Amino acid sequence: MKIYTKRGDLGKTDLASGERVDKDDIRIESDGTVDELNSSIGLVSMAKYRDIEAHLNEIQNHLHIIQAQLARVEEGGEVRITFEHIQLVESWIDDCEEELEPLQSFILPGGSEEGAKLHNSRAICRRAERRVVALSKEGNEVGLCIEYLNRLSDAMFVFARLINQREGVEEKNPSY
Repeated sequence: MKIYTKRGDLGKTDLASGERVDKDDIRIESDGTVDELNSSIGLVSMAKYRDIEAHLNEIQNHLHIIQAQLARVEEGGEVRITFEHIQLVESWIDDCEEELEPLQSFILPGGSEEGAKLHNSRAICRRAERRVVALSKEGNEVGLCIEYLNRLSDAMFVFARLINQREGVEEKNPSY
């Protein structure tokens, strides 16, 4: 199979159904933003923090499930985000928060290199969530993707804080 097909040269692409749509269609924008999120998570390499690395690897697989689900947009299908996926992310957040100092106020995104990358992934996750909300408002079936992405952005925030704490990098508060 060739990587290039030239089918998209005029600004159209194929959905899983075979339908041709504009590349700026909300379905493509939603799926593409989830892909961007997945790629940003791939930038984080934390061999010394095996727990977070394992979570991120699993999250990348969850994001592929979301992409498959969004590519179909019709009801049904075998691959879907479930409540179990959401509960798993919630359990990771709870575990991390046990190790973290309680959050007392807003913090600025940043810190260590890995922490800053995860804050960036959190922001991309929020954009992906907004795109999927827009997709659902157009009557497309998105299942539990919005709930998952909402919880995932919380996880990215907590992972960033935890890595910064483990690295001894102090969180900075905004000055108003």
